[in-house]
Amino acid sequence: MSPTTSPFPPIADYGFLSDCHTGALVAPDGSVDWLCLPAFDSASVFGNILDRGAGSFRFGPYGINVPTARTYVPGTNVLATTWHTPSGWLLVRDALVVEPRQGPDTVTPHTRPPADDDAAHLLVRTVECLEGSVEVEVMCEPAFDYGRVEATWTLADATGHQADAADSGGPVFRLSTDMLIGIEGGTARARHVLSKGDTAYCALSWAEGLTTPADAAQAAAHIDATVRFWRSWLARARIPDHALRHPLERSALTIKGLTYMPTGATVAALTTSLPETPGGERNWDYRYTWIRDTTFTLQALHYLNLDWEADEFMQFVADLAPNSDGSLQIMYGIDGRRDLTESTRDELSGYEGARPVRLGNGAFDQRQNDVFGAVLDSLLLHTRRSQHLPRRLWPLVESQATGAIAAWREPDQGIWEARGKPQHYVSSKLMGWVALDRAAKLAAIRDDPKREKEWTEIAEEIKQDILTRGVSDRGVLRQHYDTDALDASTLLAPLFGFLPGTDERIRHTVTAISEELTENGFVMRYRTDETDDGLSGKEGTFLICSFWLVSALAATGDMEQANNLMQRLLRISSPLGLYAEEFEVERARHLGNFPQAFSHLALIEAAGRIILADRLEELSL
Repeated sequence: MSPTTSPFPPIADYGFLSDCHTGALVAPDGSVDWLCLPAFDSASVFGNILDRGAGSFRFGPYGINVPTARTYVPGTNVLATTWHTPSGWLLVRDALVVEPRQGPDTVTPHTRPPADDDAAHLLVRTVECLEGSVEVEVMCEPAFDYGRVEATWTLADATGHQADAADSGGPVFRLSTDMLIGIEGGTARARHVLSKGDTAYCALSWAEGLTTPADAAQAAAHIDATVRFWRSWLARARIPDHALRHPLERSALTIKGLTYMPTGATVAALTTSLPETPGGERNWDYRYTWIRDTTFTLQALHYLNLDWEADEFMQFVADLAPNSDGSLQIMYGIDGRRDLTESTRDELSGYEGARPVRLGNGAFDQRQNDVFGAVLDSLLLHTRRSQHLPRRLWPLVESQATGAIAAWREPDQGIWEARGKPQHYVSSKLMGWVALDRAAKLAAIRDDPKREKEWTEIAEEIKQDILTRGVSDRGVLRQHYDTDALDASTLLAPLFGFLPGTDERIRHTVTAISEELTENGFVMRYRTDETDDGLSGKEGTFLICSFWLVSALAATGDMEQANNLMQRLLRISSPLGLYAEEFEVERARHLGNFPQAFSHLALIEAAGRIILADRLEELSL
């Protein structure tokens, strides 16, 4: 399907809203095309991003679909859209509301200590006519259970300003507006002409009792409270005064927006099944927490001085139920559940025909030996920052070290969750080294010299195995022991301190990936024609890998190339500063689930390395 004829907006053109319980994607035309209630991984009530008949919720000028400007209210995840029509100008503000807590949350109960602010379980949209007069439209057409169930609407008050949308089990949410609602089958609609200075609002509520704003002033107050929440939260982050400040702020806000406040978990992305290959089968559900992400998340949160969020995430990991051998799964539900059995919804068209649409993720029970290193690196990061290793976390250190010792010699599916034959992936061996190296350092902090010595010796054994079997004749780290193919995951070697950036094997690896595993300078995970990943079709370049290359270039001292690539990556961000998982060079568009936490986490690390190099250079002058 050609992008010029596609009924689907480009992935990168969506605006992202969050209340840290769920998130929404807003298309340029003002339509909410993705929202799952009440949590990130619940079934969608608006799913038009996966099928043009799977539900949407539009609020904007009637008959005008292209806005003049879309921005975030600075320092927030509140979206502001300006419209110019033949007769006037409008400003629309959209927010998933976060405001001072009013009592216990019965909709999505917390396992973490409640914060001062929490989700109100409201999507609020306000409009103000700036000039002239404009006809405004509300069109709410939910389709529950990923498009399977049409809504049954019932007017909820005698005045016609509230209506409840229900599936077979009763009301799911309430639509409230100061405009008069009309019901047309499965759609609730309203239209009203505003003159200069006039305001209007609409809101969806899935809160206890379906509480909604009483009027436009109260709706605006909800949005103002949400603006205050995001700005006060961002004020706690350490964002250096540097040219990279604004992408750092947007990435921080995005990572926070992908955090599930009730448990402290972080979803890998907001969506499911946005394609990595246009029209292809590389479509996955990313609304879960990957244990591998823990170390990158902790690095980013601690770099930004967001220690509370880091502790919440670490406590979530500590609560997870391990496998029978003590190891952790590679991913869990945001509530900690283990079973993420994958299914498909074959009745959905998929984004631009990319099928199947998947729910759940079949990789949850794969063997991936890198998970031990991710957990233990996270524990060391957290312990060093807090100068305290909680008693409840030491058994996790022991179990993960024991698991790494048992697993490091075995083949696995690798960091990219390949669905082909298990291999001895170098990145998995590398993370095995990370596991024992970090476990030894944690043992030293705990004053356990016997464990420290044992684990240090095994870490050295793993390192020598990698350097013996994982390096090609030209001195480059391999994808796995039985190939000379390249893999971008080996860029993690300098980032985790496996070898210094000055080591020739690191320099050769970084150069080879930069020159041979890129398209127009952007990095691929691997070449699909050289890798048995169990799937067909080509994929785009991976943004996380490109940001890793920035960090690796900085680690080797090549700051000119690091800065050049960083600037290119910043130029391809979405119009609102967001990143999906991949970038298709040929058509210059984003692919994959959106927004992608991994991409933003890698941006934060790359920016941190560049800022550090700049500061050191300033000090040397």
